[in-house]
Amino acid sequence: MSKWLRSGRRRDLCFLLAAEDELRGQQLKSRLEAHYDDRIEPRSFYGSLSALVEAGFVEKRTEGLHDVYGLTDAGEKRVREHGQWVRDCLGESS
Repeated sequence: MSKWLRSGRRRDLCFLLAAEDELRGQQLKSRLEAHYDDRIEPRSFYGSLSALVEAGFVEKRTEGLHDVYGLTDAGEKRVREHGQWVRDCLGESS
């Protein structure tokens, strides 16, 4: 597994983006907090997001006052590969 997927938060961020196509930073944070049923410190959240942008798995663009995030082709590929690995581990077919 590549290093970027070793962090559960990074992996979950990518799965959320795969499901939604694009999200504003705050929307993404809110959905992740709802999933975890816990508050995430903004510094930690945006640090994880920045690491994904720097690695080339997530792209960031500015739309008005907001930053919008989406998966790159490389990020999409890694999410699909990881999803298949999980299905294989669970004995499920694709």
